[in-house]
Amino acid sequence: MTGFFHETAFYGTDDDFLAHAVPFLEDGLRAGEPSVVACTEYNTALLRGALGRSTVLYRPGADQYSRPCDAIATYRDLFREHTDDGARQMRVVGDVPHPGTGASWDWWARYEAAVNQAYAEFPVWGLCPYDTRTTPAEVLADVVRTHPNIAAAPGTHEVNPGYREGLAGSPQLPDELEEKPPLVDLVAPTASAVREAVGAAISGLELSEDAAHDAVYAASEVVTNGLTHGVAPVRFRLWAHGSRVVVAVSDRGPGPTDPLAGLVPTTETRSAGLGLWILHRTCDYVSMGRDADGFTVRVSVGGQT
Repeated sequence: MTGFFHETAFYGTDDDFLAHAVPFLEDGLRAGEPSVVACTEYNTALLRGALGRSTVLYRPGADQYSRPCDAIATYRDLFREHTDDGARQMRVVGDVPHPGTGASWDWWARYEAAVNQAYAEFPVWGLCPYDTRTTPAEVLADVVRTHPNIAAAPGTHEVNPGYREGLAGSPQLPDELEEKPPLVDLVAPTASAVREAVGAAISGLELSEDAAHDAVYAASEVVTNGLTHGVAPVRFRLWAHGSRVVVAVSDRGPGPTDPLAGLVPTTETRSAGLGLWILHRTCDYVSMGRDADGFTVRVSVGGQT
């Protein structure tokens, strides 16, 4: 096997989940392949019960990582460790968070698209099963779009005709704080003007020192990115309440087309790629999307309202 084989499967009962996952893992074990379970606690318990005393490796599921970039970094280290030890193929069954499990979907949708490149150097067969009882329809549509392969029924492994290279297709969703007028609304501001405005706007909030620093840095970085790589006019807005801050920066450009943008570090540019990655590592949520008016980056910092 060469490279990353990215496959999805849909199931509607626990038995269906096991029918997909158990033979997949057992076939890997019989072939001497490191076989990994990285699922929710519930699905991990199902697999432990079905597999008994097997040598399957159990690792935290993606739901244990607050950020997709952290999951990518951890899994790349895991894959590199085993391939450096001589593994010619690995198998992984892993769940991905989504609104049905209480997670925001935008950056996990980008994760599913990004791993086609992020794991491409490793001989890994990854199976991403989704529970149709809890997964929203728009998430299922993105799953089809981001997986080159699909197990339409247990034991089958087919090329997915619905796969499309690039970003997932679901629309970006505004934050609930955006239901009110922004506290700051600037057009074509300098980064220094944004830092000053943000500092003044959040001075009375219940933010920790680290969160306040992250909010100012995020605002400055996203505006700089828009001014450098976007299409004028660049608009900056900020909403805040209690211990949470949301900033949105929009421009008239198309935005990045690379699913990896922000999810892995890059040195291809001096600011944009690395800056977006730092935002993804430090902020509580980063959303990027296009609509009829252009491209918007939304960043959330701090606790929930």
